[in-house]
Amino acid sequence: MLYALSLLAILFCFQPALAQSDDETDPVKLFEKGQDAHAKNDYKHAIELYDAALKLKPEFPEAEFQRAMALLVTSRFKEAVEGFNRAVTFRPDWAQAYSIFGSQLSLTTGDDREAERILRRALELNSKDLAAMTRLAVLRERHRDQPEALSLIRAASSLPDATDETWRRRAYMEHDAGDLRSALASMTRAIEIDSGSIMNRIARARFLLELKDVAGALADLNSIKLDTDKKVGVVADVAQLYARAGKPEESLRLLDGLSESDRKLPEVIALRATIANDNGASVEELGALEDLLRRNPNDAALLARLGAVYRRLDPAKSQAYYALALQNDPRNPKYATGYAAALIQARKFGEAEPILKRVIAATPDDYTAHANLALALYEMKRFAEAVPEYEWLANAKPDIAATYFFIATAHDNLAEYKQALDAYEKFLSHADPANNKLEIDKVNLRLPALRVLIQRGDGAKSKRP
Repeated sequence: MLYALSLLAILFCFQPALAQSDDETDPVKLFEKGQDAHAKNDYKHAIELYDAALKLKPEFPEAEFQRAMALLVTSRFKEAVEGFNRAVTFRPDWAQAYSIFGSQLSLTTGDDREAERILRRALELNSKDLAAMTRLAVLRERHRDQPEALSLIRAASSLPDATDETWRRRAYMEHDAGDLRSALASMTRAIEIDSGSIMNRIARARFLLELKDVAGALADLNSIKLDTDKKVGVVADVAQLYARAGKPEESLRLLDGLSESDRKLPEVIALRATIANDNGASVEELGALEDLLRRNPNDAALLARLGAVYRRLDPAKSQAYYALALQNDPRNPKYATGYAAALIQARKFGEAEPILKRVIAATPDDYTAHANLALALYEMKRFAEAVPEYEWLANAKPDIAATYFFIATAHDNLAEYKQALDAYEKFLSHADPANNKLEIDKVNLRLPALRVLIQRGDGAKSKRP
């Protein structure tokens, strides 16, 4: 868009001052032909025509500028900067040229130092240049100068010509700075400017989910109309957010509505597998996940998904994938719990314990973390420590029979026979005769001997180690 605007801007700012004569000897005619070739993306021919115009008229800043823009597109970066510098030597107060070239330079070359110098000069010449201010904010954020980045983007959004895109960029920067409430307010302003923007709605729904406002997020997602916009990336984003909002059926409906060719894309297969089933994947889905990971090696969600898939297939792989997921997103309790579960699967109980305790300290109501910690302690025969964890699980979900079985056997191993008997009886009252047949048989064999021990007073005075 910047490039197209630059062509239009130059056409209007340059008024031919030379008499129009033979095309080969008239620099203005050559320049105009160069612009025509430029607009058709025929950069090689455009540069040749600009060169011819400059040969006839060396002090021709518009031709120098357009030639520099064409050189940028063809990756002749050094020549482009040299040409731009000549252009502004002839027109040192040309603010728009500084703004357009500086923005394009930062996008194409990665030469942030030179781009920043040019953009700052653009703002010196025009302190209200929205494009220059916004692009400079992006550069400062890239170099982790959040204070100046935020100052610039907030100044840009206060300009009369600020767009919804300006406010959306501000929201992203505020989010990255950890100011989620301000980010939400900025995104709301973006929606006020353009309520029909799908990007704005997606972004605000994501922020609302982070703030645990599921109803608000669903309201935004439900307002998105995808009937005429079936771009697979947009559909995938909306589907992921529906899944996070607890509406996986809506996610799958959107993915199933894609074209047949889009449904066969690895990223779509992988996303569908993630939403539809957290415990396994078909061979096709597994291949799609692995292929997608090769293209996105630092995608924490994808790494965690593979960790879940390999949990029972290959515990070592599961552990490695979860470790990488946690490395890329160290604050995510689900990845930490998944990694710990993979360690437990590999019988590395001691390594899993501190990870799970950190998760529980941060998220005390994490049932999965408590369940894994209870199992790790139990397997390490630290029954006295395992019992409180299992009791927490029983209070959280009192209808799960297996919890009482572990409580009972832990007390039994501690010679706390009365408590063991109570827990065994609770297990029997909740157990399913078909699914828990083996455990029921074990308990029925144990109970007579246990009652004898209690009658004799054995274990009553036993203390936990």
